[in-house]
Amino acid sequence: MIQPLPLLEKKILVPRGKKQAKSLSLLIEKHGGIPVEIPLIAFRPIPFGKYLQKVMTSLHTYDWIIFTSNVAVETFLSFFSKKEYSNLPKIAVIGERTKRILNENGLKVRFLPTEYVSETFAEEFSHIVQTNERVLIPKGNLARDVIAETLRKKGVTVEEVIVYETYMPDESRFKLAEMLTNKEIDILMFTSPSTVEHFMGIVAEYKLQSKIEHCLISCIGPVTKEKIESFGLIAHASPEVYTVEEMINSIIKYLN
Repeated sequence: MIQPLPLLEKKILVPRGKKQAKSLSLLIEKHGGIPVEIPLIAFRPIPFGKYLQKVMTSLHTYDWIIFTSNVAVETFLSFFSKKEYSNLPKIAVIGERTKRILNENGLKVRFLPTEYVSETFAEEFSHIVQTNERVLIPKGNLARDVIAETLRKKGVTVEEVIVYETYMPDESRFKLAEMLTNKEIDILMFTSPSTVEHFMGIVAEYKLQSKIEHCLISCIGPVTKEKIESFGLIAHASPEVYTVEEMINSIIKYLN
């Protein structure tokens, strides 16, 4: 007997840009779902000013560099040629996907935490890094400072540098409002607190609260879940392992 596809004909919000959405959309289609790609966040590098130039030319003075997202990696590496990658300090990352992107660029990751959240990273990495070492964290303008603050309390010298900024694409604004108005989305997936904030901004702007009451809500990680709950919503499905694959599995488990 052929088993029915668990997400058959369910329209699922994919809140990522086309480049980042592809793998997630394919996974949804594999289980019979219909991906609705509406990027709720987009990223752009900040202008390469004097401060950023100063940091980039003094990389040899840092012992570690910490990447907390694939966007941070891609943006940071765009400032260099491949032959300059060898000048980078030791590398630590939060997630498997971020590690994979670095590996694909020929860069070795020296540290990966047991759980892919900032709090776990900060606690575990603080036992690896020495108090006399210097750490650089390239980040986005909306990124939290949990890691930097935790390490500073341990006596580690940490410098954070913003390399990209996050924004809501205008075209997504109108498309999302229209689809929510017509109740054309069944499952909402959120991959970061920023995606939740931007989504709820549209809901408030167009007064669409009643239009999302039927939606199943899923997310990755406790920080995103906390942001969802801060708006009075329920995160129905959230995986214990913080990957998009496990998020899809948690949705299927909830539906079953």
